[in-house]
Amino acid sequence: MSSSTYGTFPGARPRRLRTTPAMRRMVAEHRLNAADLILPAFVREGLSEPAPLAAMPGVVQHTRDTLRKAAVEACEAGVSGIMLFGVPLEEKKDAAGTAGTDPDGILQVAIRDVKAEVGDDLVIMSDLCLDEYTDHGHCGVLDSAGRVDNDATLERYAEMAQVQADAGVHVVGPSGMMDGQVGVVRDALDQTGHEDVSILAYTAKYSSAFYGPFREAVGSALKGDRKTYQQDSANARESLRELALDLEEGADMVMVKPALPYLDVLSKIADAVDVPVAAYQISGEYAMIEAAAEKGWIDREAAIRETLTGIKRAGANMILTYWATEVARGL
Repeated sequence: MSSSTYGTFPGARPRRLRTTPAMRRMVAEHRLNAADLILPAFVREGLSEPAPLAAMPGVVQHTRDTLRKAAVEACEAGVSGIMLFGVPLEEKKDAAGTAGTDPDGILQVAIRDVKAEVGDDLVIMSDLCLDEYTDHGHCGVLDSAGRVDNDATLERYAEMAQVQADAGVHVVGPSGMMDGQVGVVRDALDQTGHEDVSILAYTAKYSSAFYGPFREAVGSALKGDRKTYQQDSANARESLRELALDLEEGADMVMVKPALPYLDVLSKIADAVDVPVAAYQISGEYAMIEAAAEKGWIDREAAIRETLTGIKRAGANMILTYWATEVARGL
């Protein structure tokens, strides 16, 4: 008999369940499914052809036509949803972000386009925030001292919720991290006959170094940072407080953003709730893998699959990822 520890206890050999790919697949505790995935997509006003994003190889700012095509492809691949971000013309940006509440603004037009193309076969989600539309790049209205005015911003969010719902969106995603935003949005939807529109709350949205490529994608004019309203990366318990408030205010689903640096927070939230939990694998996470793979330093497909599996293992029911359609096709 072998003198090794495992030789002494022949029944205790976990490696037996790792011997072949078929064995590993059979006993896998977590499996990615196309239905787990949501595709974030950018549509930019005035484009005649898609505009590639330098920091996010393979991702573009869509025209209205290519957005329709991307929605159809995601739907055919089995992806569950598409999260839309609108990028207006620079001259339409102003201090109040009025392009974001214009019924004919780019995001509202895009919602109608996608709804006409795929109907209810794909869950159409919309980013509910002002940063894409303001000339200062913040997520809300500024006061006379240049600080984000929470309550004035909530009034704008209520208007945004109404026009997005009127355009036909299934889910709104208030992402500005204003206190009370979920409750105000829920009231605005209910009072305008949109009781069936769901809210995906950006419950734990951290001030992160990984947002850089996204700000290129939405043409953000931000100077400075958003640390006064996004969560501090040092804090975890705070996310549970935000969670309690969002649920009390009527959130139907909750989200953690970014994903990989905050898997501990994702796990805590998933353990604490009985509503669906999403995680957003953000632009910087995407860019890191694409850049390392381009250098030949990592196996691109394996790294994509491993990170998504890790996010699901931490408790996410839904994952927003720029690889959604590609990954879904390979499952």
